[in-house]
Amino acid sequence: MKRLFFDTIAKPFQKGNRLRTLIVCICVLIGNALLAFGIAAFLIPHDILSDGTTGIGIFLNKLLPGFDTAWLILVLNLVLLFFGTVILGKKFFVTTVAGSILYPLILAGFQRIPGIDALTEDATLAAICGGIVIGVGMGLTMRVGSSTGGMDILALVAHRWFHVPVSAGIYVLGFLVIGGQAFFSSSEKALLGVLLLILESLLIERVILIGKAQVQLFVVSDRHEEIRQQLLNKLNVGVTMAAIETGRLEKQQQGVLCILSPRKLHEAIALIRNTDPDAFLTVTKIREVHGRGYREDE
Repeated sequence: MKRLFFDTIAKPFQKGNRLRTLIVCICVLIGNALLAFGIAAFLIPHDILSDGTTGIGIFLNKLLPGFDTAWLILVLNLVLLFFGTVILGKKFFVTTVAGSILYPLILAGFQRIPGIDALTEDATLAAICGGIVIGVGMGLTMRVGSSTGGMDILALVAHRWFHVPVSAGIYVLGFLVIGGQAFFSSSEKALLGVLLLILESLLIERVILIGKAQVQLFVVSDRHEEIRQQLLNKLNVGVTMAAIETGRLEKQQQGVLCILSPRKLHEAIALIRNTDPDAFLTVTKIREVHGRGYREDE
């Protein structure tokens, strides 16, 4: 177990993994900086309800004004990090410790910048801007497999113990934290908190999937061999041939399956229509693609 722990730490620094490790570190740093900026510039100045340990930390700061919000969040993150390590193992600790500590420290620095709390006087605009900035920051962090820690850890534990989907756990915990704060705040602040959570969730998903979404073409045609050659040679995309049987005539033939970038979709359809105007064609959006032979880095 001890050897596994140190192997996990050393692996990113091996020669073949250094560039990827550098990219991960940069994304984690920028992601946590954006998260901290959104909290310091938009949420705290306008008292907007937030989810996660950030929301709990802001609430505790009202009860314990002598304690800085950033340090309260740091303590909460460390407690949850310890709890997650006990339940989920040491590998989890290695991938989560950076976000759990880095975010509160950067937040403490941002809070000391003069005028950062005066970027806007409109609470609704602050909630919108905060949701966008925080969502991009968290999405960038999650995109490289890291985490900001906090309440995400409880969602992962719930998934381990009760097989609850992680995304569902995060949503439920987020609404519980905002709902708990709503008892001590105005309805307007609570609604702004919900707006923030929705925008944050949408941006997280968008950022994680940027550059990964593709389209899938499936073509049924008597001229399937010509279509295959056109896609391979003129568009330089991968093609898979699938054995199919037509429904009405029960005719055995081959279908052409192709996954390509949305930028090539119009040209691909034009090639297929020029080859066989009567071809049956479906287009499906694919969220993510992996596999040797498709992406250059795999």
